[in-house]
Amino acid sequence: MTSASPSFPEDRPRRFRATVHGTIFAGRDRHLEELSPGDSLRLIPGPAREEVPEVWVHLVSGDPVGHLPPEIGAWLAPWLHEGGTAEARALKVKGADVPSWRRLLLEVHCV
Repeated sequence: MTSASPSFPEDRPRRFRATVHGTIFAGRDRHLEELSPGDSLRLIPGPAREEVPEVWVHLVSGDPVGHLPPEIGAWLAPWLHEGGTAEARALKVKGADVPSWRRLLLEVHCV
């Protein structure tokens, strides 16, 4: 028996770019040194019961790097919880010389 794919939210892009927020908290910024443009990352929705849905960005090894902006998490997290899948790849990785929320730019493809 196969299950149907969840309905993708209307008026939302299946492919988009997003910055990663929260990279400087809890020492997560140390993981940026491990990343290069082109590297794959994992997108994991926060707990379904959260008042403000979040989508966390993790290294393939499982270490958390940060989260997508709230305006993206608001629609992407529920879709991921329903069984949707998204792929993320690093486009730009910057150091401490730029604001924390601009250090990691991703391209996300919802499949």
